Amino acid sequence: MNENTAVASLAALSQPMRLRVFRALVGAGPQGMTPGALSATLDVPASTLSFHLKGLLVSGLVSQERDGRHLIYRPELAHMNELLSYLTAHCCQGQACDLVPAAGCTTC
Repeated sequence: MNENTAVASLAALSQPMRLRVFRALVGAGPQGMTPGALSATLDVPASTLSFHLKGLLVSGLVSQERDGRHLIYRPELAHMNELLSYLTAHCCQGQACDLVPAAGCTTC
């Protein structure tokens, strides 16, 4: 990951609603969620949700797939992990680090 990609990803997550949407999608895992399910889960109007999903799509943090008449949004876990790796690349001055993946995370 390069600096510009990292900045774009962090900028996308800098809005509280986008962060909530992304966290909901990460919680849903690879199966993803429809905008209707996200809207109901987060109690946010569809138009507001659409705006924030677009920001996350452009940043590469989520993907969109059409399934018949429905859109499915999924977290791009590889992109998220690349961002985390980029942020921690120089952690602990190059020494072994005590950072451990979150409990229960199967993609970390």
